Amino acid sequence: MRVAMAEDRAAEAIARIERALARIEAAAAAPRAAPDQDAEVQRLRQAHAALRGKVEGAIAQIDRLLEHEEA
Repeated sequence: MRVAMAEDRAAEAIARIERALARIEAAAAAPRAAPDQDAEVQRLRQAHAALRGKVEGAIAQIDRLLEHEEA
């Protein structure tokens, strides 16, 4: 009985290790972004942040104009 339980636990541990190895192998085989792609993503993020700031500023200005009209 104890031997069977120990074998079951060992088999479960081996199965977990095999699944972990499969995940590691899949991650290692996944294509990585080229350095120039990383730079492009960073450039796009900066452009997005700048555009977002302009839009927020324009909306704030519209809000101020509407408040002035209502007063």
